[in-house]
Amino acid sequence: MLSIKIIATGDFKENYLKDACAEYKKRLGAWCRLEEIILKEEKLPDNPSEVQIARALEAEEKRVLEKISSKAYVIAMCVEGKQLSSEELADKLNEITLLGKSELVFIIGSSYGLSNGVKQRADYRLSISKLTFPHQLLRVILHETIYRSLSIINNSRYHK
Repeated sequence: MLSIKIIATGDFKENYLKDACAEYKKRLGAWCRLEEIILKEEKLPDNPSEVQIARALEAEEKRVLEKISSKAYVIAMCVEGKQLSSEELADKLNEITLLGKSELVFIIGSSYGLSNGVKQRADYRLSISKLTFPHQLLRVILHETIYRSLSIINNSRYHK
């Protein structure tokens, strides 16, 4: 069975977002093992300097990278990533499993994104949209996107 790990920096502030992710996680149980790892976001002042942001991203990078096995296929969620349709993402996930990868890791950064080191470790960079979303909301969107992709792969009626 496919193992999917979502590593996210920063926890939910709103319960309704947490509940939405829990619902998709429950649905995904038919097709994969989903694990969520929530890492602490570095505290920064209200108007951080570029140096402070860079240091925070480096600290977050260390915590992210230690949660990834060397065998995992890693997808970094970042603005400069490639945008795919639902069908294209389903094809991509299917392709990854056909290559023999059974562990898939999606990484969502903090409100300042991901460090260059995390992006370099990624096998693929994915962007959900040109629009900007709060990183907590992106977690919900990613859960739904994974569910939709696996429903396409498994010929479920969810995707119309």
